[in-house]
Amino acid sequence: MSPASSVSFTAGTPETVIPPPSAEVRAALEEAARLPEGERRAAYGRIAAGWPRCLDAWAGLAESAEQPVDRYAFARVGYHRGLDTLRAAGWRGSGYVRWSHPSNRGFLRCLDALRAAAQSIGESDEEERCAVFLRQLDPEWPPPGSTS
Repeated sequence: MSPASSVSFTAGTPETVIPPPSAEVRAALEEAARLPEGERRAAYGRIAAGWPRCLDAWAGLAESAEQPVDRYAFARVGYHRGLDTLRAAGWRGSGYVRWSHPSNRGFLRCLDALRAAAQSIGESDEEERCAVFLRQLDPEWPPPGSTS
């Protein structure tokens, strides 16, 4: 077989890394995280409105929402936006999306927030699916220091 027609094989399970947000978005997220707890949700809402593809903003909204159904709704939007973002980054429905890559954390936070919100509203099937999906995406889930 000639080099031009050779087939290459991957050494293992593929891994997807979501591209990082722009410097402007990162600065807005850092500023929101520094705000007092009662002001964070509004800041994350402004970020999500300005940059609706920002997964960290949706995760922040889900994590700071007071009502279980609000946490669920924000997490679900972030989860679906995240699937679109993963596909755009080359993910084809399988392979790792690890916490060790900071740019993947917004999606994983949304998925974990969806798991927790599903639990809080009694959606045990969805809670379990999210928990399994998290471990499939990152076998080391949950990350050190998390409460998941």
